[in-house]
Amino acid sequence: MTTKESSALAADLKTLSDSLESKQPQDVVAAALERYASKIVLACSFGAEDVVLVDMVHRLDKSVPLFYLDTDFLFAETYATRDRIAAQYDLKPAQLLQIKSRLTPDEQAKQYGDALWSKDPDRCCQLRKVEPLTRVLQGYDAWITGIRRDQAPSRANAGLIEWDTKFGLVKVNPLARWSWADVWTYIKLYEIPYNPLHDRNYPSIGCTHCTAPVAPGEDPRAGRWKNFTKTECGLHKA
Repeated sequence: MTTKESSALAADLKTLSDSLESKQPQDVVAAALERYASKIVLACSFGAEDVVLVDMVHRLDKSVPLFYLDTDFLFAETYATRDRIAAQYDLKPAQLLQIKSRLTPDEQAKQYGDALWSKDPDRCCQLRKVEPLTRVLQGYDAWITGIRRDQAPSRANAGLIEWDTKFGLVKVNPLARWSWADVWTYIKLYEIPYNPLHDRNYPSIGCTHCTAPVAPGEDPRAGRWKNFTKTECGLHKA
């Protein structure tokens, strides 16, 4: 795609996104599913926002696949939530895509040293999250994410539907306008399985080595990469 074509597409998507600002997330999901049909996928970390999206998508089109980035360092509770979601929504193996790094943890340690996350977390995220994500998204025209504008300053200007310049496809953020309270209202209303770590002061859940509980009043992402200035793994950062 040329720069001119990319700019034209971005402008078209902004018009569409702006037209949905007063709508509900379900309307955004419906518009995206209609527009991108069999070439759209849901990114799912099995956090609160993402399980909400599983429910919303499933109510509209049960055939839409989801993928999760299995870094080999996820919490046991995350895997358990995956299994509960799969059971509740009757997800077949072809709909629940496990995406991994090209390197096993042992191979990564041999090549980059032990506990890379403690020395160079950006490199670790690149190897175990960004590269696998780049690989899986190559098969789709659009992806659905659970980012919200109030999660972090880097997400404050997220469109409901926008062009993802980093990965070269359309990015759909149905919950962008929602608050944390909105997410939980939906979870409780529809009795959606969720990660029990949320009940133990983990608002944002990633890998075991790089996620810590958050004290009351702290920024919700303060528990991620706690001893670093890093706040994003790179999936939603240009």
